[in-house]
Amino acid sequence: MDKRLFATVAEVMSAEGETSAEWLNRGCACISLDHPSLQRALEEGDGSVSHAELLATRPHLFSDGMVFVGQEHLQRMARIVAAVERVVALPAYRQRVLAYAPPLAAHVAAAAGVFLGYDFHLGPEGPQLIEINSNAGGALLNARLLRAQRACCAPVARMMPAESAVEAEFVDMFRNEWRLARGDSPAMPLACIAIVDNAPGEQYLAPEFELFRQLFEAAGIRALVADPDELRYDGERLRCRGQIVDLVYNRLTDFALDEPRHAALRAAYLADAVVLTPHPRTHALYADKRNLAVLADETWLGEIGVDEADRQCLKSSIPRTVDVVPTVAEAFWTTRKQWFFKPVAGFGSKAAYRGDKLTRRVFEEIAAGGYVAQALVTPSQRRLLIDGIEQDFKLDLRNYVYRGAVQLISARLYRGQTTNFRTPGGGFAAVFPVPGRHAAVAAQ
Repeated sequence: MDKRLFATVAEVMSAEGETSAEWLNRGCACISLDHPSLQRALEEGDGSVSHAELLATRPHLFSDGMVFVGQEHLQRMARIVAAVERVVALPAYRQRVLAYAPPLAAHVAAAAGVFLGYDFHLGPEGPQLIEINSNAGGALLNARLLRAQRACCAPVARMMPAESAVEAEFVDMFRNEWRLARGDSPAMPLACIAIVDNAPGEQYLAPEFELFRQLFEAAGIRALVADPDELRYDGERLRCRGQIVDLVYNRLTDFALDEPRHAALRAAYLADAVVLTPHPRTHALYADKRNLAVLADETWLGEIGVDEADRQCLKSSIPRTVDVVPTVAEAFWTTRKQWFFKPVAGFGSKAAYRGDKLTRRVFEEIAAGGYVAQALVTPSQRRLLIDGIEQDFKLDLRNYVYRGAVQLISARLYRGQTTNFRTPGGGFAAVFPVPGRHAAVAAQ
């Protein structure tokens, strides 16, 4: 950062937190990622993850820049998460959303579900919850990214996140999933985890699977990265390559386990022969996009006993979300520039469209059903210095959540309609919290 900006950063830190964060995202174009530190963070295990190979094959996975977020926004997102959790716990809510969920969601599993992802845009009225994902990827990659940050100047150094024990929290989370399902008997420890996805080596986040394997192994838990075709259920136990699998860390996007190749996992899950996390019920309760309309239905929430504070919090924080059905399709087409269209069981921005980019042909497919329309919330922006040129990126914020607690917050920088990991200079970015005025003055 040049000397002219250095003084201005110190001055702006005495302003209100949100103003400071917005200014810094526009005015501090410096980079924060230290690649030698990132290399050490990625390769500290058995060397099976290569920093150089990752950059060669996934050059836009990590951004070189950080994102500044005001403490008030961070606290507001935590309050929204807590409000959602309280509503989801209510029997009336569960009855309503499970009525349109796949039948497998009726199976009650003891596990809570790891790595819920609460995704936000920072709109003019504060954080807006645009979706919840039930198997959000990137948590461990972002934990390693956070280790590799450096400050561009002294004021920014005071905002750098403190050293985190989040990776130990991740391991404890999986152990807790095991305890919820099997109890806490020393005679029945969590011995083997299978990290399961279709063709895992071909997935974009495949390096994270390997990092999780190393993390579990370092904690004394055998771990395998496996394709579901490698799973066998013998009527008593689920096995993979001859080993008994206690817990499956589920990275599949077949949320109802409907595909034939997932039959062994489905059977073991229904028989309670394996702990599956996250599981179909988790997706049905949280991640079906239709649920956002339910969570923002202030009148109905009042009828089922949700207090006024939570009702107002959710109403003001969830963009209007509506089912797209054929009978009202023409109205959505006419007003399409106001909407973002998402498949109800979508993930990773697949088959999601900004209304102003839609063709009539694609809209006819949307109008046939299986989509929601969400009021468009323009994302905030981050300006970075890329190859000597200042460039603007859109950003969203992902809160990784377990049982209502926010474990880690990361940002994703991108251009285009949605997050895509194809934007030079974009990708996952570390989040630097910006204190409000009183905290900032005390820190200087």
